[in-house]
Amino acid sequence: MHKLFITATLACAAQFAHAAEAGKIIFVAGAATAGERAAVEGARVEEGQMLSTGADGYMYVKTADNGLFILRPQTQARIVTYQIDKQNPANTRVKFELLKGTARSKSGDAVKQARQNFRFNTPVAAIGVRGTDFTVATDNDTSRVSVFSGGVVVSGFVGGCRPDGAGPCEGAASRELSAAQRGQLVQVTRGQAAPQVLEAGGQSPDQAAPPRPDEPLTRKDADQPKVNVEVAKNLGLNTAIDKVVKPDPAEPDTPPVDLPEVETPVVVVPTPTPEVPPVTEVPVTPVPVPEPAVPSNPPPLVGVPNPTERFAVWGRWQPVNGAAPTLDFAAQEATNERIALNGYFALFRTPGKEYVAPNNGSVGFSLRSSEAYVTTEYGGGNIVTAPATLSNGALTVDFGKRSFNTSMDLITRTDTVKLRGEGAVTSDGRLYSNAAGRNGYLNVQGLLTNERGPSSTAATIFDGRIDARRTVNGAATWR
Repeated sequence: MHKLFITATLACAAQFAHAAEAGKIIFVAGAATAGERAAVEGARVEEGQMLSTGADGYMYVKTADNGLFILRPQTQARIVTYQIDKQNPANTRVKFELLKGTARSKSGDAVKQARQNFRFNTPVAAIGVRGTDFTVATDNDTSRVSVFSGGVVVSGFVGGCRPDGAGPCEGAASRELSAAQRGQLVQVTRGQAAPQVLEAGGQSPDQAAPPRPDEPLTRKDADQPKVNVEVAKNLGLNTAIDKVVKPDPAEPDTPPVDLPEVETPVVVVPTPTPEVPPVTEVPVTPVPVPEPAVPSNPPPLVGVPNPTERFAVWGRWQPVNGAAPTLDFAAQEATNERIALNGYFALFRTPGKEYVAPNNGSVGFSLRSSEAYVTTEYGGGNIVTAPATLSNGALTVDFGKRSFNTSMDLITRTDTVKLRGEGAVTSDGRLYSNAAGRNGYLNVQGLLTNERGPSSTAATIFDGRIDARRTVNGAATWR
């Protein structure tokens, strides 16, 4: 009898046990399933539930924190974890998994507050975000990532980066891509040492599986497709989704009612012309108006102060060999704009006057301060990180060509290594380069500022491979 009671209790518990709700389906077109059932609008999406679309299928999911997860045709994906901690937002945990096909992820409110705990996995890549809207296309061997807004950090599953991990994988084997790098994508190929940043050409995720013309777009995206007849029949889906994803608190959460259009006749009523009596001219004696008194000490004019120049802040945000971080990451994140992040170092830009790069000319910088570390993999899990120093550093920026190149000597305990980097300069003074895994070349992310005069200061963080066993990670100030 006791055994029967336990069995009945367990059966009852199983009946009422449900996985946590990760979101709700807000739009379905074509063949699509959620778990073992056909996907329908309004249905909840649970953690771990498999989502699939057929050859003509589309599915839009509103996540629990007002984000978007969009599946395009021939796609299989799931929301592995969506645990939101409203009391302590930094403890929020979110994880997506794209098994095959093309999907788009637009970060919700909770993810933006806990980007360090967001992970988007494919069969070959781990993707982290910087408060982002991005699209991924993948098969079992290759993944390609493009960015609408914000930025991503992408790594293959190498070293300590594992599919069962949480948060972004950052370091020498990762690559970052920003929305500022229009026309480029990050590609990860199985067995490759590091991802590649490539010109998208015809390989972008949007080429692999184009979005529906009514797919909600980033406000900053100037390349919005035209709406066709089919979409016009969709009764403003884009507007409806915007209301679901970002509801207006002043409006009730009920669907709009479409009213038939009624042509109202226009009635023209003639306006009578009143009779105006003749006007008799009356002479008017002008009254002198006294001039206002001017105070002997007029108040000073109040102007708007010019905004201060924005400047760069970098530092080590991770402990190394027992040494505490030199940068308060949380404090910088709260007040400044994050420009880049790698294994040990972070780069921020303070608020103030926007930097505008000149249209021509060039400027050269010398190395003023730096910090660097060399990591050596001896095999068998034996990894050693040791400090190194930089010397003979040079950085040259060509504004006309929108390019830069840099070189420096890395001095370790055993040798001196020549390092170099070359890349692009954006109109707002950012520096980007991709070493493509070449020994002796650096992945550089940096910033130009007017802190000490026009284009007088630069800051960079970098990583790269020295040889088969060693990688370098560092940061520098240039003047």
